[in-house]
Amino acid sequence: MILYALIMAAAAIPLLGVAIALFRGNPGLIMEHHQANVKPSDRPLHRKAIAKGLLILGAAMPISGILPLLMPGKAAGILSLGVLAAGLVILLVILIRAQKKYNGGFFD
Repeated sequence: MILYALIMAAAAIPLLGVAIALFRGNPGLIMEHHQANVKPSDRPLHRKAIAKGLLILGAAMPISGILPLLMPGKAAGILSLGVLAAGLVILLVILIRAQKKYNGGFFD
């Protein structure tokens, strides 16, 4: 389980770096076709919405890795996967809502 915790932490670090860069205003991290229909005035809001989703997943990953180390038994593994799955679902919901609101749709 230590290996799982290390992998989750190592994967979360660049994800959090991207989220922070988006919050600070780096538009180059989002593909152009995902911003094609976003009004220039809405682009900062679009970037921040995506960054929020990435921050949630970036926080869920290390929590998912730490839980099995803190709790004994199989329940910790199930809870750990639940935390990771919840982070992924929240990220997807935020991404889809941001794309629909600011870009007109996910594939537009």
